[in-house]
Amino acid sequence: MRQNIILECVETGERLYLTSKSKRNTPDRLELKKYSPKLRRRAIFKEVK
Repeated sequence: MRQNIILECVETGERLYLTSKSKRNTPDRLELKKYSPKLRRRAIFKEVK
């Protein structure tokens, strides 16, 4: 079953992206590089509860 998760920027703390993941395949927290408008570049976004 896929779960919706929120991604938060590590540097600015803004929560911009909503995505889904499978708890069975990836039990640990997700980290993705996404675009941050505040920084005007790609930054690391981590999964938030």
